[in-house]
Amino acid sequence: MEVHVLSSKLVKPASTKLAAGAPEYIPLSVFDKVTYQMHMAMIFAFAAPAPAPTAAALEKGLAVALSEYRTLAGQLVRNRSEGPVVLLNDRGARVVEACVDADMVDVDVALPNPKPELLQLLPDLEEEAIKEVVVLQLTRFRCGSLAVGFARNHAVADGRATSNFLVAWGRATRGLTMGLPPMYKYNHLDLFQPRPSHCIHEFEFDHRNREYYLPPPPAPAPTATAGDKKVIVVHKAHFSKDWIAGLRDTTSQGRDRPFTRFETILAQLWRAMTRARGLSQDDISTVRISVDGRSRLGMPAEYASNLVLWAFPRARVSDLLGQPLSHAAQLIHDEVARVADPAYFRSFVDFATSGLVEQEGLAPSSEINMRDVLCPDLEVHSWLTFQFYDMDFGTGTPTYVMPSYIPAEGLIFLAPSYIGDGSIDAFVPVFQDNLEAFKQCLYSIDHHDKE
Repeated sequence: MEVHVLSSKLVKPASTKLAAGAPEYIPLSVFDKVTYQMHMAMIFAFAAPAPAPTAAALEKGLAVALSEYRTLAGQLVRNRSEGPVVLLNDRGARVVEACVDADMVDVDVALPNPKPELLQLLPDLEEEAIKEVVVLQLTRFRCGSLAVGFARNHAVADGRATSNFLVAWGRATRGLTMGLPPMYKYNHLDLFQPRPSHCIHEFEFDHRNREYYLPPPPAPAPTATAGDKKVIVVHKAHFSKDWIAGLRDTTSQGRDRPFTRFETILAQLWRAMTRARGLSQDDISTVRISVDGRSRLGMPAEYASNLVLWAFPRARVSDLLGQPLSHAAQLIHDEVARVADPAYFRSFVDFATSGLVEQEGLAPSSEINMRDVLCPDLEVHSWLTFQFYDMDFGTGTPTYVMPSYIPAEGLIFLAPSYIGDGSIDAFVPVFQDNLEAFKQCLYSIDHHDKE
């Protein structure tokens, strides 16, 4: 696939609200500061024969949407007294136009196993070169199909906020209202205040070793050799609706309420990855799972910044593989339920605003997950409840939605299948040497190692 870049421009908000005088800043909330400080990308395919919307129509709708989501039209900068802040300067979103002299069906964006070529459907994502919160690329194919490569800085908007914005962009392009309550478009300082000190005798939960960690002293980088780096491939696993139902029935036997689709699929993936990796029986494997806190803190689903913490189910390999699948599913269920308690989110706000993070030199634990290999651990991003397939520019919803090509071993994305029948796709980066073992045990139901 050869992509030809035609233009690059800034699309500014349709209506500006810049005030005269000093620039307006929006400080990052405690939830913004603890998450990933990088651009995260995804790709949307709108296949022919439906006529793709024109670039002018898409840019006009984008400008209207940015007028409502002003933080996405600003810039992430450092303020001397407050650290990272969003400068509301209405700089706009970077829009790149490109074309491919081939049909989408020939290129096959919906590849069974995403390849590096997909990165050509995105603008340059080298962090040093990005000055905008939102960057995107509109790539048109000879057949009339359109690929929208979209990336936003995670520090400004989490997955749900991004999903809401993309649906709003589609509505604006179709001339419809977006209907966001003003105070929830971006964070305000009074949204996440600690509880009065007399109510806090001690922090109920351990946040030093979950959302934060104490970085070790800098050490010299090890000298790499040609044989050190293993090849990582991204495997797309498809779970049909009927197969998921059968797995849930088997895993949930004896329970009053069945495990969720998410709990069941993740338990299966966790064990399959653990077995394929060939880990020692005494190794400990941990899964990092995002938990949305909007309803836990009384915020609406439309809140447009970050409001996520993480659950960390963990298990010894011998227990994970030696027990039935229900054991892994129960670990996931219990840990997510613990973090989903409103008390956990309130405790985090108390801790993050206490000054202890700065005094103790703690750093967000998300930093140590930004690496090529997570083994023996996993991280999962679930798009199962997001509205990505509701994005409609007037010619229909996407035929396919997928994460960008991210070859980070153990970084898993779960998404509704493009088939639209309730099936699920899992994008799983694995070592090439482990791929066959992973595929062989992935669809085996209720298997576990026995003495």
